Amino acid sequence: MTGWLPPAWDARDLLLASAASGDQWSHSLFALIPSWTKKILFKRESSVNYQSPEDVSKMSVSSGFGVTLQKCAVVDVQHDPQTAHVRLLINNTNTLLSANITDLILLDNITGLRVQKNSGNKTTDGIQIYRKRFLQVGEYFAINYTALLDGKEMRNGRVLTLPAKLTFRSSSLNKTHLISMATSLTITEEEKTKISYSHGIHAAGFFIAFLVSLVLTCAVLCVVYRTQILKWSFRGKNQEPQLELSQNHKLERSQFNSGDLFSEDTIMNDQFIDILSFEESGNMLQALEDLEVTSLTRADADLEAYRMQMCKEVIAMMMKNMVFSHNLFPHVEKRMSSVFKKQFLAMEKEIQEEYERKMVALTAECNLETRKKMEAQHQKERAANEEAEELMKKMNEKPAVEYRSLLDRLHRLEQDHLKRFLLVKQEEYFVKAYRQLAISRRKELHNIFFTQITNAIFKGELRLEAAKILVQDYSKIQGDIEDLMDFLQASKKCHLNGRFAYRECLISKVQLWDSQASALINAAASQIPSLINKMERAGHLSENHLGMLLDQAQAEINSVKQKFDHDLKQEKQKLHQKLIIKRRREILQKQKEHGKEQLSLGDTFKTTREVSHYISHWKHLLSDHAVEVEELIEKLDNEASEELKELTFRLMEKTIEELKRIQYGVFVQELIKLNVLKMYLLEVVEEHKKEIAVKREQLEREEHEKSMAIEELLPLTTQKLSQELEKSLSEQKKLRNWEQLVFMQLLSLPLSLSEEELLKIRQEFHCCFSQMDDSLALPKIRARTLLQAFESAWREAELLKVDQRLAMPSKQHSKMKKVGSRNRNKIDILKKSLEEKIVIYENSVKEENMNKVKYELLLEKESQLRDLENKLGEYIASLQFQKTVKKSKMLELYRAIISVQALLFEQLTVSKTLSKLECVQILEAHNPEIEKLDRKLEYEMLHKESAQQQQHLMSRQRWAPDGLGLSSEAVETNADRQVTVLLRQAMNKCRQFINQHQKSLREEQTNYVVLEDLLENLEMDAFLALYSQELQLAGYLAKLTKVPMGMLHRILNLLLPSSIQSEVLTVLDSINKYSDGVTESDGNAEESGSCRKRKQQGLWQVLESKVKQDLINRSLEKMSALNRRKDSLIKKKQLAFLERALFIHPERSPRHNPVEQSGPPSSVNVTSAEAVEQLDTGEKVFLFREQTDPIISFRNSPRKKKKSFLNSKKAARASMN
Repeated sequence: MTGWLPPAWDARDLLLASAASGDQWSHSLFALIPSWTKKILFKRESSVNYQSPEDVSKMSVSSGFGVTLQKCAVVDVQHDPQTAHVRLLINNTNTLLSANITDLILLDNITGLRVQKNSGNKTTDGIQIYRKRFLQVGEYFAINYTALLDGKEMRNGRVLTLPAKLTFRSSSLNKTHLISMATSLTITEEEKTKISYSHGIHAAGFFIAFLVSLVLTCAVLCVVYRTQILKWSFRGKNQEPQLELSQNHKLERSQFNSGDLFSEDTIMNDQFIDILSFEESGNMLQALEDLEVTSLTRADADLEAYRMQMCKEVIAMMMKNMVFSHNLFPHVEKRMSSVFKKQFLAMEKEIQEEYERKMVALTAECNLETRKKMEAQHQKERAANEEAEELMKKMNEKPAVEYRSLLDRLHRLEQDHLKRFLLVKQEEYFVKAYRQLAISRRKELHNIFFTQITNAIFKGELRLEAAKILVQDYSKIQGDIEDLMDFLQASKKCHLNGRFAYRECLISKVQLWDSQASALINAAASQIPSLINKMERAGHLSENHLGMLLDQAQAEINSVKQKFDHDLKQEKQKLHQKLIIKRRREILQKQKEHGKEQLSLGDTFKTTREVSHYISHWKHLLSDHAVEVEELIEKLDNEASEELKELTFRLMEKTIEELKRIQYGVFVQELIKLNVLKMYLLEVVEEHKKEIAVKREQLEREEHEKSMAIEELLPLTTQKLSQELEKSLSEQKKLRNWEQLVFMQLLSLPLSLSEEELLKIRQEFHCCFSQMDDSLALPKIRARTLLQAFESAWREAELLKVDQRLAMPSKQHSKMKKVGSRNRNKIDILKKSLEEKIVIYENSVKEENMNKVKYELLLEKESQLRDLENKLGEYIASLQFQKTVKKSKMLELYRAIISVQALLFEQLTVSKTLSKLECVQILEAHNPEIEKLDRKLEYEMLHKESAQQQQHLMSRQRWAPDGLGLSSEAVETNADRQVTVLLRQAMNKCRQFINQHQKSLREEQTNYVVLEDLLENLEMDAFLALYSQELQLAGYLAKLTKVPMGMLHRILNLLLPSSIQSEVLTVLDSINKYSDGVTESDGNAEESGSCRKRKQQGLWQVLESKVKQDLINRSLEKMSALNRRKDSLIKKKQLAFLERALFIHPERSPRHNPVEQSGPPSSVNVTSAEAVEQLDTGEKVFLFREQTDPIISFRNSPRKKKKSFLNSKKAARASMN
């Protein structure tokens, strides 16, 4: 049926346009990453229904690579039963980004249809499966079949939805990445009804039907009413527990979607069988590497789902434990748990939306980048082809064909490398985006927890001490979860590396079996022409018979080999389907078992109060599951390879027997007919049997030796992976210890932090260091990207050298006179250049660049850790800086008020309003209030410090007696001075003692930090009270001096240069309030006499000028101090520069050997001068050097002593002095 086109369709239907745009990212490695919700992107579906005379439906969808999938149907309603003519069309259109596609699998839903004739494999689920190995660009693949609508379920208006799904691989992308397309078809059925014209029967039937329907309707209504009552009562009792269970124990990973015919896990698990069955031997390892990256990405997603589930359930358990310990009321816990669930759901929704936005943006960006790169590559190829066409017009046909062949080969290699580089680069884009979203989700979870705790403290629902205990437990549990995830991640990496090492071994064996089968078949085939040649050499055949028999033998051999290839391909497809069915059945069964065991954690989650027990249960459960899955996959892979070996060898034996039959039954008889001696023929045949037996034994021995060598590497690989696992866990443990050490060191700094600020710092700490784990896929993909980048850089450098070598002889040959010889030389040079470029593209420098890749990855890891440390430090520094700014602002205001007081006192004495004695009395009257504030501050600070010390001693007494965990027996033994038992018990409890000591130290440091903040708050309160007292005194003095507010405003602006006007006006209002309303104008309305008024204004102007002059003098003093410091630094740098110059030229120093200084002085021949600019000051130092003959100087001068650097510095100082 394949390939038949019914007349109802026109040829133009082959070019139906698509209504859906393809998405390239959907078939990258991220197509196998589970989404956090069950949502499908870019799914479009449409249908067109025509009721008469025929029902025609079409649906067309296309991918981003020009592949179009169509499903059409014509329903004939004139026949009984109704018949549907269905057509499926896969068209690989010829577009810019088109490429050959392989491994096409078309899944056609035929639910509700009875297919008459069909070339596909029908499954029990109402699905037909069609397979095609290869489809070139510009070709199409059509499938047609006829089906009857199921008459048993026929009803008017029934709509049949018949989707079809196509999966394939594109040669332009990674071959392990499946590209999937789906289309839908709807058929609306019509039921034929015969009309009877007997009215009596109609009337009787009508009344009977009416009565029956009335009775049935009443009965149904009663049943429905009773059922609804029972259902509502049952729901009211069970709805809340079921909702909680489903929300708490549902893993955040994509489940089997009913819209997809096969799940993502199933497709990924089938890919190794696809590689063994359909991939060519040379491409198997590359396909396996791509499959490894996909598996690592999937493992990252699974581990992230486990992490989120554990974190959420742990938070719920901690809240329940707070109720059990009477630190939280049950109704508060219930409300907070409800808020947590709502915010977690909102977080997941927001993250999912961000995921979709990023995927769409990255897809568009990658498509644009691919299009630009490919267009640039095509333009480059067109330019090269045009140049080649011009050149080939001037040369002979044979060199032109060779040159064009080399050029096409180079262009294919360039395209392959470009596509590979773009693929790896885009993989990195998507994996980095997924990693960023995972980190964002972790941060948001911490933010939700700490925000709720802070709100509960603010509302008074949670005591501060209880909150501190809760946060400490949360930090400890988060550390346990991070340790667990480190273990699971390292174990998963070890399992996957072991799996792919074992698969590499299997692929090597498959390649050995293929080569062994090919060698035996070739050996058996070569015996036929060998037999004929031996007969000819023995003189039993003429040349005419020889040529005829050799041609016939070659035709027979080719026919047998083609039949072997065809049978092997067909049998592999059958075996592939069988293996896939078996593999899916066993893996799904194992997944169901594991799912039940994971759901059993719900009982632990509800009953246990020990969070550590819950985490430990997760660890053992997931570890056991991982081991069981790996054992199952290894068993299935081994069984698949053995069945493939059995299939290959069975077909090989069949082919060899066929070749023997041709040799013995055809050609031996032909030779006998040509009067060749039968005895001689039998001798040669016996020799051939022995040769084939020896060859078989030799190949089997070689295959056995190589297989043994491959299998011997497996234990070494396993041992190496175990060592890497231990090393990875050790390094990650060191990183976790470093994380705690960084936090402890930051808190040990002289800080002052409140409890709220400590909560914020703890939150920032968890947000920073929750990303210290190593992703499984990202390092691998990053290494691939770096390796591709290094190889591209090396390739470009080598190609540049080739182009430079090409340009040099072209200049030399351009001067030759004969045009023909010049063209021949040019084509030879160009051919050689193309061959060199092809060799560059075919060669690889992976081994040389791997060390560079490892070093670059190590640098990136160190940089990431340094950035995390700096980020946490910057956050703590920002909190301290805000406090420092606040203190400095208060000090500036206080200094301004003190300066205003001094000016007002000076005004009072100058204007003789008060005497100096009266001013002193005012200050003495002000001192008792200051002393009272000082005593109060000292008392409160001593009280806080003593309370802190008492709390510290109580905490020490709480853990000190049990520090070593010594039993009563040990105490009695201690009384008997038997030290051995004490030491043994102490060593057993050493780890516990260290942990308790560290915990006590952390608590002590935290308490000191909080105490420092409390003391600073007391000081600030006292300082504010003192500031208020000084404002009152300033207001009283302003009242006495009757200073104008405008003048006071100007003075405050001078004294507070860094303050904004609102702050200055606030200070001015405070002074005005305490001065009982001094006038706000520069004039004094109550002043009697204009002379006194002018005198008063002159005094205030003098004071204002004095303030300005004082500020100017201070600025000048600061500038002069800075200049003196600058000059000192310049002198130091000049001195150091001269010392360095004298050290470089020691023979120029004044401390020469006396022998050198003897003799008449000679004039210095200055022949060179060097100017060296000082970068910091802009000045230049000129070095003048004497031009001497280095050879003469070397020969005539005696050997000097080697001078040290310190002696050079001393000499330089002496010369400067």
